[in-house]
Amino acid sequence: MFTKKECVVMLLAGGRGSRLLSLTEKIAKPVVSFGGKYNIIDFAMSNCVNSAMYTVGVLTQYQPLILNEYIGNGQPWDLDRINGGVTVLPPYQRSESADWYSGTANAIYQNMEFINRYDPDYVVVLSGDHIYKMDYSKMLDFHKENNSDCTIAVIDVPIEEASRFGIMNTDEFDRITAFEEKPKHPKSTKASMGIYIFNKDLLENYLEEDDRDENSDNDFGKNVIPKMLSDKRRMFAYTFKGYWKDVGTIPSLWQANMDLLGERPRFDLSDPAWKILSRSDGAAPHFVGDCAKISNSLVTEGCTINGLVENSVLSSNVTIEKGAIVKDSVIMTGVTIEEGAVIKYAIVDKNTVIKRDDIVGKEKESHEIALVTQKDIQYVKM
Repeated sequence: MFTKKECVVMLLAGGRGSRLLSLTEKIAKPVVSFGGKYNIIDFAMSNCVNSAMYTVGVLTQYQPLILNEYIGNGQPWDLDRINGGVTVLPPYQRSESADWYSGTANAIYQNMEFINRYDPDYVVVLSGDHIYKMDYSKMLDFHKENNSDCTIAVIDVPIEEASRFGIMNTDEFDRITAFEEKPKHPKSTKASMGIYIFNKDLLENYLEEDDRDENSDNDFGKNVIPKMLSDKRRMFAYTFKGYWKDVGTIPSLWQANMDLLGERPRFDLSDPAWKILSRSDGAAPHFVGDCAKISNSLVTEGCTINGLVENSVLSSNVTIEKGAIVKDSVIMTGVTIEEGAVIKYAIVDKNTVIKRDDIVGKEKESHEIALVTQKDIQYVKM
């Protein structure tokens, strides 16, 4: 017997993240490391708990093993609950067919049985690959106050960047009048954050209709949202004014890590009122040797540092030997940088060894980020 919930959260975490290149060759994008001790999915999961939304379905698909293990029973996020909590939802074989999720809308449609267990009034749909802190309960209040059928979170972006996003055009009451997917000549700067709140019964009807359409891409942005607009449904834009970053590319992942640094970082991980929770590996305290120099950097537990670290983010169990130099870089778990090696403007993947006296990365003026893995080095334009 399942207890009725006011809302159920559906967290889309099945994407491959191909623009992150070899970082997602063997893992799903939501479990890519971020900020030293976190994974990307920690932010959406923590937002749910901090928003007092405790019934969460995590939809997995691509390379799900590590993601499934990481989520486990949800205990690190206070989501190990008898009624509700977190449930991992992979594609599964139904009596009439067995299908991969063919799009964001189809992923939700295939899991309507899970949603209906709790008979919710509202469904919150999130993406598992963004870095931000947001109180979803305030967005839900906005949704209810406006008697909305669908509410979409938006963030104001510079007009010169608006063509990269799905753009919402609204009236003076924040009601959505039009939606344009990556318009060449945007009429608005309100970019969709991929965060939706739907009235459950209406959502189910639209997903059923979308599933019957053989020409549909089964996608919220391409199909379901435009159809609801054409049907003149009550749709509102909820403006979010905090930090938000889509870390779907190597440059954006690097920049988001850099945004954690400094006395007044653009994105603060240390706010006690809004904790970002994680399944930490519990490594030992880090060790800083006599010849080490560290400035404007985040250093996670378990590191051994005998070289120079400047303006960088280090995950757990990183070793930086004497005379090694790390600048403006993101170093993931278990990396060893041997004596005399130099790393600049780079992301170094887990368990990679940078050999003695190697020089990796280019100067800032090149506008390139080096992605270093155990197999090779790739340079990606910022």
